[in-house]
Amino acid sequence: MTSEWWRTAAIYQIYPRSFADANGDGMGDLAGISARLDDLAELGIDAIWLSPFYTSPQRDAGYDVADYCDIDPLFGTLADFDGMVAAAHARDIRVIVDLVPNHSSDQHDWFQAALAAPAGSAERARYLFRDGRGEGGELPPNNWESVFGGPAWTRVTEPDGTPGQWFLHLFDSSQPDFDWTNEEVREEFRRILRFWLDRGVDGFRVDVAHGMIKAEGLPDWTPPAEGGSMGGAGGVGEAGVPLEPAISDEPGDGAPYWGQDGVHEIYRDWRALLDTYPGERILAAEAWVDPLPRVAKWVRPDEMHQAFNFAYLETPWKADALRRVIDDSIDAFAAVGAPSTWVLSNHDVVRHATRLALTEPNPQGHGVGPRTPGLGDPATGLRRARAATALMLALPGSAYLYQGEELGLPEVIDLPDDARQDPTWFRTNGERYGRDGCRVPLPWTASAPSYGFGPTDAAWLPQPASWASFARDAQRGVEGSTLSLYQALLAGRRAHGLASGSLEWLAGPAPEVLSFRNGDVVVVANTGSAPVALPAGEVLLASGPLGEASALPGDTTVWLRAA
Repeated sequence: MTSEWWRTAAIYQIYPRSFADANGDGMGDLAGISARLDDLAELGIDAIWLSPFYTSPQRDAGYDVADYCDIDPLFGTLADFDGMVAAAHARDIRVIVDLVPNHSSDQHDWFQAALAAPAGSAERARYLFRDGRGEGGELPPNNWESVFGGPAWTRVTEPDGTPGQWFLHLFDSSQPDFDWTNEEVREEFRRILRFWLDRGVDGFRVDVAHGMIKAEGLPDWTPPAEGGSMGGAGGVGEAGVPLEPAISDEPGDGAPYWGQDGVHEIYRDWRALLDTYPGERILAAEAWVDPLPRVAKWVRPDEMHQAFNFAYLETPWKADALRRVIDDSIDAFAAVGAPSTWVLSNHDVVRHATRLALTEPNPQGHGVGPRTPGLGDPATGLRRARAATALMLALPGSAYLYQGEELGLPEVIDLPDDARQDPTWFRTNGERYGRDGCRVPLPWTASAPSYGFGPTDAAWLPQPASWASFARDAQRGVEGSTLSLYQALLAGRRAHGLASGSLEWLAGPAPEVLSFRNGDVVVVANTGSAPVALPAGEVLLASGPLGEASALPGDTTVWLRAA
């Protein structure tokens, strides 16, 4: 008998370096996570997903892995990890860890061996080394560009000092791509999966799960228009309006390095391995592809269990667009027997308390800063964020939350230029702000050093003065606080069985209003600015003040007890 817990789970993403710092060095760590697990249990989540904590030179905040089977000293030790897993399990919280299979760090033993070995060697065959074009090989093998800006190829200097081959890095030049046509690479990742499964992890979030396999021959490709940083989601504009995605489902229209059919063979292999372990271990895909039926290919019955719903994340705060993406999501995932997932924020996107107020296009991965046009009103952004979360947590399926959104944290706009650390900032010479603004360390205690992030004032990214008002202790038990709202939403979601329910659309009082029934709860979301008539019924909770009993204000969602 299986519970299929992942179909309905509320999963909380932890960005370890910014969650909680136990030793005061300004960097979050595993001991800090263990110390804060009671807070997460109080919040009411079912599982945590940890961004990378592996040994890494931290050129890309740990997504450049030098050793997949050890803990970076910044975060602690394997003993700290084992203790954290045990402590989470003792609180009925499952643990999902990030896996980064598309690329390693250039400090990985394999890549260092490849640099020391000659062209055509077994060491270089683990990565995508190619001869350059031009008479002396001085031109890169093709015209691909890095997600972080600039060319996707770097030329090496051979051991004898001469200019040599080029290696592919779809991200930073310190992140060489593996060659997944090589069986040695595939076997190494089976070993890595077993290592962490044997330590008790409950699953893996797979980074760049639409990558790994590249089209045969590595053909030139020019994007039709500037798209999203992950090759699928194109970004957001007014009130979150998405730009056109860079990948479609038309043959030959997508990037030759994203969404190739060969990735599915890899995940079938991994799924078979996970199924040999007890306790329903899962795979969750970060797959930036479009449209939704294509995303659903990653979660067919013999592949992964979940795929992030980026189409939903990038949908504008508009009733008609939301209804369309909700229907499309449920239909696409149900067609392959998988649950839909819902997500509004993560470590790669502008926090939705800021994003939903943007009035100008902002492509995914560009980030926002002092010079960004159309930032919008922070109060409007928070009001919409609370309403959007109240809508999302009433939908059937699994939901992902990003650390700090339960506090209503906005994107940090005014980080000093000399404090920024995202490779995007450096590779674009400051033209793109990157993702630092959603990664600022969390505030736990309003009056403490570093707002309780750690025992000292140290924080790897500077925290703004406004963080005190968002601190967890300033919101705990306070009626109307964002933290209290999230606790009520998660408790109500569980009490009413909404995650395992089904959705029935109802007529709304205005075009800007979404209304549906899920079990014994009626949800009404006003995405407009003007108040509308509130349906009769007992109010279970609301994302903001209702004012007059008969009116639902703009940018507000309410749960009612169904008649």
